[in-house]
Amino acid sequence: MVSAPSLDEQAYVRGGATQTAVKILVVGHFAVGKTTFIGSISEIEPLSTEETMTQAAESVDDLKGVQGKTTTTVAMDFGRLTISDRVVLYLFGTPGQQRFVQMWEDMARGALGALVLVDPERLADSFPVIDLIEHYGLDYAIAVNHFDGAPPRDERALREALDLLDDTPVVTCDARDEKSSAAALTTLVRHLLDHTR
Repeated sequence: MVSAPSLDEQAYVRGGATQTAVKILVVGHFAVGKTTFIGSISEIEPLSTEETMTQAAESVDDLKGVQGKTTTTVAMDFGRLTISDRVVLYLFGTPGQQRFVQMWEDMARGALGALVLVDPERLADSFPVIDLIEHYGLDYAIAVNHFDGAPPRDERALREALDLLDDTPVVTCDARDEKSSAAALTTLVRHLLDHTR
């Protein structure tokens, strides 16, 4: 289990003002919108390791429910978001395929928490992701990514289907929309602050 640092342990001086750098993981199964989420909210040009999918990947990655997907993350995504003059979020997007799970331990090291993106049409794909986050001892919030044409989902039913604790936040977001993504991250940060007090 990787222990998460407290906010106080991450303070550093930058430009004469004390800021707290907070490492956040943006996780989820394959093709749930992690790269899109980080791209929509990062204040810097995000680092993206998306590559064109090849025919070889078609036999490895399950494209059911994600027809039309032509690229995939092959290492990680990275973005930054300043949420106040004192707090800066460093967002690390993990690849969603099972073959990249070995990277997760390194990525989880030093992370304060995780935002778990979920596709309500493919909930079963989220179980291994949530298991990993819990294995590394990270607090997390669930962000249900709303895809075009998908019907709204009942939060209680989602909680039950994902077997979540009562205090695990669940929000709906659109990973393409900056304000919606910011609201999801705000929910996670508030949850993390409640757990570090």
